Amino acid sequence: MNFKNLLLSLLLVWGFIFSASAKEGMWIPTLLQKYNIEEMQQMGFKLTADDIYSVNHASMKDAVVIFGGGCTGEVISPDGLLITNHHCGYSSIQKHSSVEHDYLTDGFWAMNRDEELPNPGLTVKFLVRMDDVTAQALEGVTDSLTESDKQTRINENTAKIEKEATEGTDYTAVVKPLFYGNQYFVYVYEVYKDIRLVGAPPSAIGKFGGDTDNWMWPRHTGDFSVFRIYAGKDNKPAEYSPDNVPYKPKKFFPISMRGVKKGDFTMVFGYPGTTQEYLPSQAVKLIMTQSDPEKVAIRTKKLNILAADMEADRAVRIQYASKYARTSNSWKRWQGEVKGLKRLNAVEKKQEGEKAFTEWLNESSSRKGKYGEVLPRFEELYAEFAPYQRADDYYSEVVKRGTDIFSLAQKLDRIRRLAEYNAESRLEGALPELKDEVASYFKDYHQATDEKVFTALLTMYANDLPGKWLPEELTKLTPEKLAKLYRKSVLTNETVLNQMLDGFDTKAAKKLEKDPVMQLYRALRNTYEVKVESRYRELNDSIKANQKLYMAGLLEMNKGKRMMADANFTLRVTYGKVEGYDPRDGVHYKYYTTLKGIMEKDNPEIYDYDVPDRLKGLYREKDFGQYTNGKGQVPVAFCASNHTTGGNSGSPVVDAEGNLLGVNFDRTWEGTMSDIMFDPDQCRNIMLDIRYALFVIDKFAGAGYLLDEMELVN
Repeated sequence: MNFKNLLLSLLLVWGFIFSASAKEGMWIPTLLQKYNIEEMQQMGFKLTADDIYSVNHASMKDAVVIFGGGCTGEVISPDGLLITNHHCGYSSIQKHSSVEHDYLTDGFWAMNRDEELPNPGLTVKFLVRMDDVTAQALEGVTDSLTESDKQTRINENTAKIEKEATEGTDYTAVVKPLFYGNQYFVYVYEVYKDIRLVGAPPSAIGKFGGDTDNWMWPRHTGDFSVFRIYAGKDNKPAEYSPDNVPYKPKKFFPISMRGVKKGDFTMVFGYPGTTQEYLPSQAVKLIMTQSDPEKVAIRTKKLNILAADMEADRAVRIQYASKYARTSNSWKRWQGEVKGLKRLNAVEKKQEGEKAFTEWLNESSSRKGKYGEVLPRFEELYAEFAPYQRADDYYSEVVKRGTDIFSLAQKLDRIRRLAEYNAESRLEGALPELKDEVASYFKDYHQATDEKVFTALLTMYANDLPGKWLPEELTKLTPEKLAKLYRKSVLTNETVLNQMLDGFDTKAAKKLEKDPVMQLYRALRNTYEVKVESRYRELNDSIKANQKLYMAGLLEMNKGKRMMADANFTLRVTYGKVEGYDPRDGVHYKYYTTLKGIMEKDNPEIYDYDVPDRLKGLYREKDFGQYTNGKGQVPVAFCASNHTTGGNSGSPVVDAEGNLLGVNFDRTWEGTMSDIMFDPDQCRNIMLDIRYALFVIDKFAGAGYLLDEMELVN
């Protein structure tokens, strides 16, 4: 190959896969000074890397938290006030809701601190520090070890690192790999456990547009909720107590009242969950043509059933609101991901990159010896892996998380086994927690609805998977027999089930073992474990090992160049600029939306677009206060070219001076493939304009007293 063609191939691989534009990448805070800050400042950022992350003084990291198990939140007052998304606080709002106090529908606002609602089990985590511990994590890990032994050694090393990182403190620590295990960082957190709900708008604001508008732009969702962090009198984490006091943060975000204009610098600082930018072409093809479409089909069946029953019965709507939202979130994303990957010709682009990688390694015998089998090995592994991926997807979507009754069966089977093995002390400890879970389960359970889901999904399971991966019990069950089996189960009756759990022993365990739903669940689980799971894990481990080697090759190939690490739910910085986009020929989306658009979408006949009367009144009277843009409109949302993903929900969006502009809550549907391949022309993150949140708090909810503790920057 001549030099010109080689250079072109290398440019292709660097451009499509490895290097990152100003808009692409989720960057490690401790490395900003080395790789990013100069570019950020050229784009308009006026602060330093030290202002974003420092262990020596208060910095932005001290105002950003992991909220719950999968979102981000930020502190916005010196009294521990915290804002995140409505959909991040949704489960907490739902737990406080009932038919009598329907906070999902009506909203909730504490008018003083005594009215703030505690949320047992909800935590926020502040990052204390993060450090590169690659050398310690890989100590003693040699090429002579098997992959299993390598991982055992790494696990031992990371456990030691985590223990040493928290000795003499109440902190927690976790070591996480980057670049598929070619680098390791330790993250040390301080965890606060007394988090109280301060306010949430009604779903007609916080979830406006519902699942119809989810992932879409233009957007008009007031996706925010407000909590407060409480601490002991020493400002340290404490379990809930009426004596606790509002947390005094090291840092909180001032709030910009200036808003945004086209081209403005923006930075998102949060906890992105997972990206897979370095997958080989075979993996992308599997996702695009098999895994995503099949999971979409299963969830479509489930969502159609839930939607019909929720529309017909208000109580069912309350019970299944959170479940429907959780189910539909990935369902819609997968559809956008497939569309985006096809539009980008993602498989072909990956193959171009792999061609350049092959040409690079063939230039050196040592490279060829080290990496020469990587790409052919992917071809072999994914060919065998594909049918196992299908079986795993179906088991996950149907058995693990598809139906309410199977989720309960999983919990009950654990205590059945404890009784069977005479593990009395463990059983004694597990039963009170299980009883609480059963009570919570039946609070949001509707038998007729779940029976329909159960019957429909298991029928799909039986029809779509080959017979070798089905238990014999399932092959004999028609939809009618499945429904009959469901109705016979004790798992449908809260009273009878609780009686069984009182004094649960081996006799009760045997009775539970004979329950028809329990029997079917165990048959499905056992068949999956014996015929699918073992080989699935072996193949997946081989793929991971090969991916790690491939990643090492890519790092070597691009030595000295800036490379973005995939997201792994650790604190990251992404930056871009405010801008709209052109989703298709002849269509342009501007970068912001306003309250006017909410009124244009108003339709009382459609639940997702039923605008509250009070909001319509404020619009009609033009009672907007100080919360308008230069045109006298109330801004609602805006979009920009920041590279975000799940986990960034609730992340602070700041301007060039570090003031809070908004709260990140979504991505555009056309850009959902950005977890695998970023497209600067289409990928936009969607953010709530903070002025709309303040407008709702003050003018709509009448809770303007909360603004008194914020720092508003004009």
